[in-house]
Amino acid sequence: MATSIKSLEALALMALAVFAKAAVAAGDASSSCPKLTLHNLCPYPVWPLVTANAGYPSVTGTDARLDGNGEGLVTMALPQGVWSGRVVARTGCADDDCSPKCETGDAPPATVAQVSVGGYGGLAAYSVSLVDGFNVPMVVTPHNFAAGAQCPTLGCAVDLTQDQECCPGTQAALFKAKCPDTRTTSTDVEATPQDCIAPGELKVVFCPAQDCTASCN
Repeated sequence: MATSIKSLEALALMALAVFAKAAVAAGDASSSCPKLTLHNLCPYPVWPLVTANAGYPSVTGTDARLDGNGEGLVTMALPQGVWSGRVVARTGCADDDCSPKCETGDAPPATVAQVSVGGYGGLAAYSVSLVDGFNVPMVVTPHNFAAGAQCPTLGCAVDLTQDQECCPGTQAALFKAKCPDTRTTSTDVEATPQDCIAPGELKVVFCPAQDCTASCN
């Protein structure tokens, strides 16, 4: 069942990507190169893994350790034009292993941010998925976007690890109740609508303040 849900989610992202590619062909996509910033406010290190979806170029510097308490901060330039990918939060990774194994994030449960940029008219789409479970609080916050665009902070700032351990049979409904601005099923959408145009930066924040609503550091 988990594999099926993940496959449906991948198909949805592919559909968005196809639409965005069509926009590029028509000359309607933004030509800017937005930045992707990762900032770790957790009290422990996070090893985020940034991967491009199929058919898109990889991004360099995407698996480095980010120290905790705000010290871990990295910004990378996304490729020009259309790009789509995901950011997986990983913890407890071995620094001295060429193929590091992590305590969380190598496999479900894991919190995943999904990002697509360069769509029709500069459209960007982003979300935090709890379809595969939860391991680290995470939000996505756009910056420097077009005037009038709806670019809210989306994600989950609440630590749901205890809920996941205690209530595995009802975790999707439980997660949605506590974090309405996440996606917990393949057909789910956030409670807060987005219509984000031409953001100059998308910032993924690990362990943001729980009162983070309009924006995050």
